[in-house]
This record gives sequence, C-alpha cells and structure tokens, in this order.
Amino acid sequence: MPDFYYMLYSAPCRSILMTAKALGLELNKIKVDLDAGDHLKPEFVKINPQHTIPTLVDDGFALWESRAILIYLAEKYGKDDSLYPKDPQQKALVNHRIFFDLGTLYQSYVYYYYPQLFEEEKKPADPENYKKIASAFEQFNTLLEGHLYAAGEKLTLADFALLSTVSTFEVSAYDFSKYPNVVRWYENAKKVIPGWEENWEGCLYYKKLYLGGILGN
Repeated sequence: MPDFYYMLYSAPCRSILMTAKALGLELNKIKVDLDAGDHLKPEFVKINPQHTIPTLVDDGFALWESRAILIYLAEKYGKDDSLYPKDPQQKALVNHRIFFDLGTLYQSYVYYYYPQLFEEEKKPADPENYKKIASAFEQFNTLLEGHLYAAGEKLTLADFALLSTVSTFEVSAYDFSKYPNVVRWYENAKKVIPGWEENWEGCLYYKKLYLGGILGN
C-alpha cells in the first residue's frame, strides 16, 4: 500500500484521492500539517527535498508533484488505459488538459487568491490577476465545446485534476455560471467521478481554515 502524504484541504491532494478511489487503490494516508511545519521536519525533507505535498512513496519510490503522481498511479495501477490512454494522440490531449490545469486554470487561482491568503503580509485583491481567472475559464469553456469530458469523450485523469481545481474556485465564491460548457462539465464530473464527497469535504475544510478573511464568513 503506497504511503500518501497529504492534507485534505489541498486541491492537488484531493485530485489524487479521487483518482486512487477510481483505481480501487487504497492509500496509507499520512497528514502533513503545513501550518504546523510538518513539511519541514528532517524525516519528511529526506523523502521530498522540496518539502511539498502531495508526496507519494510506493515501495520505496518517492514522487511528488500531483499531476506526476496522477499519471504514475494510472499507469501502474489502472486495470486498463481508460483514464490515461496509451494512444499517442489521445494521451497528448489528456496531457494538454492536465498541463492547462497546472499552468493556466489552477495558476490563475494562485495568482489571485494566494497573495490574499498565504503571504506573511496579506495583500489586497489585484484586479489584473482577477482578469486572469476570467481568461482561464473562457479558455476552458472553449476547450469543452461539444464535449462532456475535459479530454475527448470519456473520463480521464484530466477531469480529476480539473475537478479539484474548479471545486476550489466554487468554494472560494468565484462565479463561473456564465461559462455554460464549464457548468455542464462540472455538474457531470461531480456525478461520475468517485470520491466527489471527500473532495467537497476538503473544499469546505479549506474554506473554514483560510477563506473567512476574504469571504466575510
């Protein structure tokens, strides 16, 4: 059973929990409290010199960066290639959506929300960074045109990564209702992706811990 170092409030961690559930893979879940400095303890830094979560240790093999973990788990533990296709073009499409999540959609969240939440001296909301979110959602809406899933016509790893991100936007009170393809995709993803309930539990935990100052509740 792989060891999984995580916190439930983390969107990248939640994508892995949902993927493991879809694969029927049990994880030995080990909480790493960033606020308490658990990630800086020597025993954890020895496993992951970048001291980040999520981190996976599978039979002595350590891996971090959530999207790398998603791909590893699907390739090693998938009963077939449905979540991460072997066909080069289908795989490229899944990779594109995963990297779109990393570099565009999730990154737009980081640009706008993180300075307000996690810097030592909290910064006010930046309207220019808010525009980056709108741009990212517009692009995602375009990518979903005519498709129920993020990468083609069936559920893949891309949907897991993007669901953890979009649900974090929702719990942060970002209104994406004007993007109909995203709304349609999101409502379907919540129904078909295993582990949605735990993902949403993590979203609410994140809201309770960090979002009160900017949401006012």
